[in-house]
Amino acid sequence: MLQVFLDALLDSLKVLAFVFVIHVLLSFFEGKIAHLLEKKNRFAPLLGSLFGVVPECGVSVVAADLYTKRHITMGTLVSVFIACSDEALPLIFADVEGRWYMGFALLGIKIVAGFIVGFTVDLIYTRGRQEVETHLEHCEGETGQIHCGCCGHEIDDEKENPWHEHLVHPLIHSLKIFAYVFVINMLFGTLIYYVTEEKITDFLTSNYYFSPLIAVAVGLIPNCASSVLLAQSYVLNKIPFGALLAGLSVNAGLGMIVLYKDKKNLKDAFIILGILVTASVGLGYLFLWIH
Repeated sequence: MLQVFLDALLDSLKVLAFVFVIHVLLSFFEGKIAHLLEKKNRFAPLLGSLFGVVPECGVSVVAADLYTKRHITMGTLVSVFIACSDEALPLIFADVEGRWYMGFALLGIKIVAGFIVGFTVDLIYTRGRQEVETHLEHCEGETGQIHCGCCGHEIDDEKENPWHEHLVHPLIHSLKIFAYVFVINMLFGTLIYYVTEEKITDFLTSNYYFSPLIAVAVGLIPNCASSVLLAQSYVLNKIPFGALLAGLSVNAGLGMIVLYKDKKNLKDAFIILGILVTASVGLGYLFLWIH
């Protein structure tokens, strides 16, 4: 159990570092980023897909947090989630004596799928774009004097201490996310410790044609360990490519947890979860024949 604690702490510290850096940058550029995503809203899901492929579990956390503050649309968030692979890509590319080249196929499919699904969601869910517009107007206004900080507080640019605006507020916000992430990592790390990865792998390989569905169930575990487990199972020829793709497409890491912790976003969270599961199962069976 000590190892579970240390692993959970290490993973959470990595998320903390990544989230903190992102939010420090956002404290300087969040208004400009919102403008970029709004002015090019049709291509925002493509930007989301490209952002999502960064092999770091903090990516989905940052994206979910931006969505709850209405900096990005639902389609953009979905594109990030589908493109996310956490630690899977480094593991697949490290298989130099095996099918390392399939990492490129995985990367390309997830970027394209993320964009297509996200673009479609934004076409249907027009209210999401309107909410981003409203937030942008509130954030910068006509005069540009009032600005929404990373913690949702209003900042008067002429009076706010730069240290508070660009360091203290991002740090407080990041520490809150760190605490939540650590608790989740401990819970699921303990679960995997007692169930064992071997049993989960055996469950994955129990039926070839049901493997995408089983992989989706594993991918829904909000922990970096699930992406590692799926990647390792593929490298060891335990699951087909379609199952790997399905599991990793639904695996948004701790991003979904960030959505569920805010009661105001529960309805959206369930809608996003449904979109992810549907798209991931479809992708899994579409590419099940690839080995």
